[in-house]
Amino acid sequence: MIPTQDQARFLIECLPYIKRFNNQIVVIKYGGHAMTDESLKRAFALNIALLKYVGIKPVIVHGGGPQIKRMLGRLDIQSAFHEGLRITDDATMEIVEMILGGMTNKDVVNLLTLSGARAVGLSGKDSHLLTAKKQEAFTTNDKGETVPVDLGWVGEVTHVDTTLITTLIQNDFIPVIAPIAVDEQGNTYNINADSAAGAVASALKAKRFLLLTDVAGVLDKEKNLIPSISVNEADALFSDGTLTGGMIPKIKCCTDAVQNGVRKAMITDGRVENCILLELFTDKGLGTEITA
Repeated sequence: MIPTQDQARFLIECLPYIKRFNNQIVVIKYGGHAMTDESLKRAFALNIALLKYVGIKPVIVHGGGPQIKRMLGRLDIQSAFHEGLRITDDATMEIVEMILGGMTNKDVVNLLTLSGARAVGLSGKDSHLLTAKKQEAFTTNDKGETVPVDLGWVGEVTHVDTTLITTLIQNDFIPVIAPIAVDEQGNTYNINADSAAGAVASALKAKRFLLLTDVAGVLDKEKNLIPSISVNEADALFSDGTLTGGMIPKIKCCTDAVQNGVRKAMITDGRVENCILLELFTDKGLGTEITA
């Protein structure tokens, strides 16, 4: 048990951060181990409820990779990935929409509501909140030639209509968004949750953008944590091969966000209990911050 004086001291130390973020939008990408471990799920919900009660405006964009993988396995549907993106054929798209827009979205909403925060679940299809186009991808073949990769129904966000999000925020609700989008013809696309969250953060000009991941943050080639990087430094990490796999879309959406008006993006370890409070209400934080 923390001594009473230490509790009081901690609350006082939090005051400058609470003042800094009061009445500000914070977009949080929720995913990975934090969505599957019961104690981390409860801590996440309580962290979000606390943000709301001290006057911060959280917006949640969630993933659901483990849940999608589990259902695809039950149905014996094979998956392949390209640079951290799930190649999505017709059958996979049906499962993705069912898991993300249905079960997972409502689980997150229920979790937040039970913790005392009023939450409403959405997908990018609601009021065409997220508009997308088919995402292009390329690889290098055995001859060293650059050739296209067909990702199927994987999209990239081209527009975020913030009307519904801001209406919910103004009425004291927390928007919880599943990363599914539509194009102008009404076709449904699977959007990488990190990228969707970055697009939402950019459109809302969020004060902070947090990505919860299953790693400590951005690591250098010696596997040491890089506490802070700029957009230019991130470009260098792409060029020298330091960034691979799922970290590629994470860094890309963070750099896009800070170049589009988000004050700061943070890639943080979602396996650490209360990681959101530690990132927002302490100087040191946990993971890697990305700045313009």
